[in-house]
Amino acid sequence: MAKVTLTVNGRSVSGECEDRTLLVHFIREKLGLTGTHIGCDTTQCGSCVIHMDGKSIKSCSILAVQASGSTITTIEGLASNGELHPVQAAFKEHHGLQCGFCTPGMVMTAVDMIGRHGGNLDEATVRHELEGNICRCTGYHNIVKAVLSANAEMHGGRQAAE
Repeated sequence: MAKVTLTVNGRSVSGECEDRTLLVHFIREKLGLTGTHIGCDTTQCGSCVIHMDGKSIKSCSILAVQASGSTITTIEGLASNGELHPVQAAFKEHHGLQCGFCTPGMVMTAVDMIGRHGGNLDEATVRHELEGNICRCTGYHNIVKAVLSANAEMHGGRQAAE
């Protein structure tokens, strides 16, 4: 058994797990944060995307012991003071979710994407960067609209020309 210590959604947490425990399983089973979904365990679907030390990662691609000492943000940690994060609000407003299974990973990927591009996003870039996230309901059109809307809101309407 290995001891894992993380800062998750602003709170210090520790727990023990087997050396081979994936971070996604540690988050869900040891910490009870079930918003991070498990779709494939092979890094193919993107439903397990979280932020580790400020960057989006697929939490099924890393062991919990490898993440020890890191700062983690899960979908549960995006909202603050009862208010949805702008990306979460845009997904709701633009119907960027259907069954909701892919939504946490899509939102976490979008938050990172918007942060990295500093407001300079266009539809082609959004579609390209979401390629690692699978929506089985095929809701991509509304997901892309939601990301572009959140991007414009978060960056004062700045958006790259299409």
